[in-house]
Amino acid sequence: MPELLDGLLAAALLGSAWASLATRDLTRAVVMFIVFGLLMALAWARLQAPDIAIAEAAIGAGLTGALLLDALGALGLRRGAAPRDEGGPRGEP
Repeated sequence: MPELLDGLLAAALLGSAWASLATRDLTRAVVMFIVFGLLMALAWARLQAPDIAIAEAAIGAGLTGALLLDALGALGLRRGAAPRDEGGPRGEP
């Protein structure tokens, strides 16, 4: 039974990594990156390395994912968000 769980975890890791790299939607890519980080934390926990698992969940999935989503929001690249118009010399007609 543990071998089946490990195989499913490995397949999920590969699938989420591929989905993160292959998608053209940046929001979906960031979400898949967060999913990959959480699955990787689970893999570290299965390998009996809880300290690395906690660090992966906190830094890899949590902090990095939040920063990437914030960057997408600041650039106006989120789904349904219109690009921000900063104005200025180039933005004026």
